[in-house]
Amino acid sequence: MGFDLGIFKDRQLEADYIEWLVEEQSINIQSHFAKLWEYYSNRMYEAGVAGGSEKKLNESGRCYLQAQEYGLPTRITGLAHSASTGIFGSRAVKDIQRKEVVIENDIAWRINAAVDFLFGKPISFVSKSPDSQKRSEIESILKAVFAANGGIGFFQDMAVLGSVYGFVDCLIRPGDEIYSMLDTGYSMLDTGYSMLEKRESRNKNQESRIEDVLQSAQTIGLELIEAPRALPVLEENDYKKIRYYIQHFHQKKNTLSRKNSFLTKILRQSRQSGDSRETVAITEIISSVGWQRYENKQLVAEGKFPWGFLPVVHIQNVAQPYYYEGISDVEPLIPLQDELNTRLSDRASRITFQSFKMYLGKGIEGFEDRPVSPGRMWYTDNPDASIEEFGGDALTPSEDLHIAEIREAMDKTSGVTPLVAGVLKNRLGNLTSAVALRLTLMGMLSKTERKRFSYGEGLKKICRMVLNILDNANIYKTSEADRKIDIIFPSPLPENTMEKLKEAQIKKELGVPTEQVLRELGYE
Repeated sequence: MGFDLGIFKDRQLEADYIEWLVEEQSINIQSHFAKLWEYYSNRMYEAGVAGGSEKKLNESGRCYLQAQEYGLPTRITGLAHSASTGIFGSRAVKDIQRKEVVIENDIAWRINAAVDFLFGKPISFVSKSPDSQKRSEIESILKAVFAANGGIGFFQDMAVLGSVYGFVDCLIRPGDEIYSMLDTGYSMLDTGYSMLEKRESRNKNQESRIEDVLQSAQTIGLELIEAPRALPVLEENDYKKIRYYIQHFHQKKNTLSRKNSFLTKILRQSRQSGDSRETVAITEIISSVGWQRYENKQLVAEGKFPWGFLPVVHIQNVAQPYYYEGISDVEPLIPLQDELNTRLSDRASRITFQSFKMYLGKGIEGFEDRPVSPGRMWYTDNPDASIEEFGGDALTPSEDLHIAEIREAMDKTSGVTPLVAGVLKNRLGNLTSAVALRLTLMGMLSKTERKRFSYGEGLKKICRMVLNILDNANIYKTSEADRKIDIIFPSPLPENTMEKLKEAQIKKELGVPTEQVLRELGYE
């Protein structure tokens, strides 16, 4: 069966176009973004899994491959890779022996360090509602929603996906309880009493009412969509607007595939086959008016949205003009990572062949029968006798300089220096420690500020959508003014407590609300 798009009531949305996105475009997208994730994670594969690698791995004595070997030249790995299939498309090349392969993943620690700078400490949501009571309630609701979806882990996952792929999308999924309220029109605030009775009972039931709201809010799911799944349909005249959001992926079921043959079972016993679980192709189509879910192109569920907006928030890692995708932190580092791994592997191969010192004895009788060892002595009457040493690892300053320059280039490209990871190579200088540290980390701090703005705006949109959904479901009523949110990011640098207290005192004297000052200090 094909796609039945009648629920969307849009003649411009054609089933043939959705078919093309799912069948052809998704393959290209998955191939591109899969390489970015492989370079970040640098997964390890067993011998025999990656094409013709088993024969070559036996030469080096190692029983595994690493994902970043995809970028090494054939003269080192002895394997030729396919551009379309990645590391799994490797084939052994004749007459080329596998050399010493050294992989130093200089990408992952930079991405993780940048994530720690952005979301290493808990962030705070500050409501800008004109009603003080509502401000406190809204902050509690938002805190409950994010806590139910992983808390700080949710923000860190968001930052990792955004850094690797260049963008991350968040899909807001209301729970079944909220959907039932939308269908029935039930309101948690509508008790059937008169306005006077409502006013009198409001204070008594305030706590229990908020508890019910928090319980309902915790059923809202915030699903992070990784880039290989995303197939957005954008406005033709405005790339910033999403008309339809489609995600396509393969989901593994908790059942075994019934298509297993006798040969498949034999291969499974020899650990040469993949996962034998049943796999289903999932396609979800989401718009501002409704949604559909297909399994193997068969419609299994659909529904309508009453709130009138697309419940998807798009966040660019670093803004890229005229593109839906943002700028990935991984992609510009890949050529430098390949060059670093190549030079490290060349150096390891050279050391392997030159690490043993050899000796040439001239004019010494029985030299070949008495090997060189500590305390060994030879004697001879030949005044021209000598022992010459050759071999060993010679000093190669040009090689070391080239590797150091590659690392420095990665520092400049990523904006993440080894100092961020706690590796101190040089003194900070004669300035005060705080000033010197900020100057040293200037590139990292400025890049973090850019990301704070893009991720902060995305989180504000998520908060507004959550409050809008609760308002439409009559669970917690809010106005546009109530849905305005500020997000406070704590400083990633170590701070002097006394300086923070003095700064807080000055802010309080200037009229900054006490609640905000305490929140910035970490007291809630």
